[in-house]
Amino acid sequence: MSSPRTRFYRDKVNGKFMGVCSGIADYTGVDALWIRLGFLILAFSMGWPFFLYFALGILASKKPGYLYSDREEQKFWQGVRQSPARTAREVRASFRDIDRRLADVESFYVNSNPRLSAEIEKLR
Repeated sequence: MSSPRTRFYRDKVNGKFMGVCSGIADYTGVDALWIRLGFLILAFSMGWPFFLYFALGILASKKPGYLYSDREEQKFWQGVRQSPARTAREVRASFRDIDRRLADVESFYVNSNPRLSAEIEKLR
C-alpha cells in the first residue's frame, strides 16, 4: 500500500504548462528551475522527452491541495522518497533523543523528590 505522499503528482499550482516539471521537482526536492532546464536540454537534443512530458501530463494525477500541511512536512516526505532507510534512521535517532531527554526529566524529578522516589520504588 502506497502513501499518497510518496506518489508522483503534477503540480499545477507551481507549474508553467502542465505541471510535470514542477511535480518532478516536488517529488525529488530539486529546484524546479533545474528540472526545467534539464528537460529543455534533453528535449531539444533528443526530441523524445516531449512525448514523455505529454504522457506524464495526461496520465499523472493532479497534486491534492491537502497533501502537506507545511514546508517542513514537505521536506520530510521528499526525504522519504529519496532515501527511506536514511529517513527511518533519522526518525529512530529523534526518538532515542526524545527518550533520553524524557529519562533526564524523570531522573531530575525523582532525585529531587524523595517521597516520589519512594512511591516509585514501592510500585516496582
